[in-house]
Amino acid sequence: MPELGARLAALALRPERPRFVLDCGRRRLDLGRTRLMGIVNVTPDSFFDGGRFFSPGLAVEQALRLAREGADIIDVGGESTRPGAGGAPAREEWRRVAPVIAGIRERSDVLVSIDTTKAEVARAALDAGADIVNDISGMTFDPAMRRLAARRGAAVVLMHIRGRPRTMQRRPAYRNVVEEILDRLCALAAAARAAGVAENRILIDPGIGFGKTPEHNLEILRRLEDFHSLGMPILVGVSRKSVVGAALGLGAQDRLEGSLAAAVLAARAGAHVLRVHDVEATRRAVCMAEAVWRGLSRNP
Repeated sequence: MPELGARLAALALRPERPRFVLDCGRRRLDLGRTRLMGIVNVTPDSFFDGGRFFSPGLAVEQALRLAREGADIIDVGGESTRPGAGGAPAREEWRRVAPVIAGIRERSDVLVSIDTTKAEVARAALDAGADIVNDISGMTFDPAMRRLAARRGAAVVLMHIRGRPRTMQRRPAYRNVVEEILDRLCALAAAARAAGVAENRILIDPGIGFGKTPEHNLEILRRLEDFHSLGMPILVGVSRKSVVGAALGLGAQDRLEGSLAAAVLAARAGAHVLRVHDVEATRRAVCMAEAVWRGLSRNP
């Protein structure tokens, strides 16, 4: 793997960061400006909104509301991946998300992402109209996921995680957290390409909160620009997470302002997609920040 210093030197030589267009199969998403992925957890136990949208009808209405507020992608998940979560069988996971994806597709053309590590669930979701597979394992938990993504032409989010949700927060340790994550994401992307996933279908995610301490997470955010050295678009998910709670001493219900601050900082560092619970507030905060550093003519 190339050394971090060489990556950063190559980045410094570029006149500007590359502009990406994500191929999502039936559509393409221009990542020339910060895009928002709205979270819809159809679960009883997710850390922030578990149980709030467990009813398919409520989940569909929430998805449509987030789309109206400015979400470019709706991320639908049927299995909690919070620290300590034990998971759900594929059949149950699909039972939860199937009517939600169908309901969104009946009423909206918004891009839909399926948040799953199981190829069986991803396959059914793509059949039902999903456009993106968001896999917290980087397509490693299920060996069939890479082949599925390649065969179906799906866009994929490759996230970094150490361990599995049940055990990932048991004393996570790194020698150099950013360099080790960069190396791992580079390897995950190479494996995806080797399986046939086109490069313009890949997003990378450093995995805030997945096998990291609050200090690790803050270091990732502080050095987010380093991830441009991989030459792939970056997705960041900080919304309502424990790193915000650790910094502010607040529970998940009171972490909106901290989440907005982190979102603005990530956008300033060049994050292409922000995965958030609070779409309208995040859109306004990022648009205001972009008006400052880019000017009103560049503001959507």
